[in-house]
Formats: sequence, C-alpha cells, structure tokens
Amino acid sequence: MDQLNVSEAEWRKRLSPAQYHVLREAGTEPAYSGTLTDNRADGLYHCVACHLDLFDSADKFDAGCGWPGFTRPVASDRITDHSDTHHGTTRTETRCARCDSHLGHQFDDGPPPTGRRYCINSVALEFRARPVPETSV
Repeated sequence: MDQLNVSEAEWRKRLSPAQYHVLREAGTEPAYSGTLTDNRADGLYHCVACHLDLFDSADKFDAGCGWPGFTRPVASDRITDHSDTHHGTTRTETRCARCDSHLGHQFDDGPPPTGRRYCINSVALEFRARPVPETSV
C-alpha cells in the first residue's frame, strides 16, 4: 500500500475539527453520536481522509459499543494495527494503511467468522452505497 504523505497543516484544511481530532489526534467521538452507527444500507465504508475503501456493509454488525462494528476489513492491507496503551489498558488501535489516520480499535470478542470486532468512529468513515443493478423489463 502506497503511503499518502500530507502535512498536518493540509489535514487541518481538509478535515473538520471533529474529523481532525479523531483521525490525526487519535480522539474518539462520543458513543452513539455517529451518523453511521445504525446505517444498514448496502455499500462500502471509506476512509474520510484519503477515500480508501476499508469495510464492507456485509461485514457490519451491531457491536453494541456505540460505534459502527465490523468483523473484518475489505482486505488485510487496508488497515494497520498498533498497540495503544492509553487509558491504563492495552488495546489494538486500527489505522488507515494509506494515510495513517486513526480509525478506532479492534478487539478479539467479535462474532464468527473472524472473532474480531472493529469499533470504528463514524466521523472517520464515509459511506458509499452500492449501485442497485438495473433490471430489464
């Protein structure tokens, strides 16, 4: 995966203050505040900063954590995992592989088939619905 190198000044121009806080400062939006938490539409979830497709709606589930939950990324090279020792515990931070933006965290208590739960901030994602196939009459 080719890395996207953008200055912090440019990120501040491109992102809203809430997006910048989550993506560049590893912040977290309040639980149940995101617009994509309850989204059930068919499509792909992309990194809001660099537009890389990250998660498929087919792998989305109600994780009960207050953020969109996924069992896996669309491909293993789309995200990177990092040790996060903030808040007195060790967690696995999930970042976008292209732009190194903080997305959320991954836990090993998810449903089959992966047993993983990716809790991702809504503000870090943009959703694009899959086109509905045309039917012939």
